[in-house]
Amino acid sequence: MAYPAHGDQCLFLVVSGPSGAGKSTLIRRFLEYHPDFTISISATTRPPRAGEGHGVDYWFVDDVEFARRIRDGELIEHAQVFGKHFYGTPRSFITERFAQGMSVIKDIDVQGANQIREAFPQAVFVFVVPPRREQIEARLRGRGTDSDAAIQRRLLEAEVELAHWRDYDYLVFNDELERAAADLGAIVRAGRLRIARENAQG
Repeated sequence: MAYPAHGDQCLFLVVSGPSGAGKSTLIRRFLEYHPDFTISISATTRPPRAGEGHGVDYWFVDDVEFARRIRDGELIEHAQVFGKHFYGTPRSFITERFAQGMSVIKDIDVQGANQIREAFPQAVFVFVVPPRREQIEARLRGRGTDSDAAIQRRLLEAEVELAHWRDYDYLVFNDELERAAADLGAIVRAGRLRIARENAQG
């Protein structure tokens, strides 16, 4: 019987959850503890904003190039936002980071996660929620950036997203930041143990 080897440990961690669940804050804290992870960068057809860099914040491309990437299967997910600009995740970004020994984490909505599940089934899918629904509204209002109408729209979207939590591999309750970051770390360890087992089998 072959002895299990310590093989490839790279993971693609896909994180979803409603607005107000605290995903961005959680991911930032997680990255402080896991420097071997990097945030996925999307390609987009929207023009750069002040201070944004190509290949740093986004890959900025025109409509023709984006359409070519879709046609050639270079994007593992894509969507048009508000009927205007397109956004998508290049497969090459993931595979190149894997080749460098880096893992990747991506914050994306349920629809995007469904596309990734089809195109990149080896990814690990995590759904993040606060322990109580009312915390979603409290956090959205606490931002101070959205109108009442925008908050109500986000709350309706949150209800739709919450209905999909069973589609995910793991559920993380973001009631306390350090504990939630530790839970993400435990998910990473479990994923790497699974990879080691699969590598040993063959």
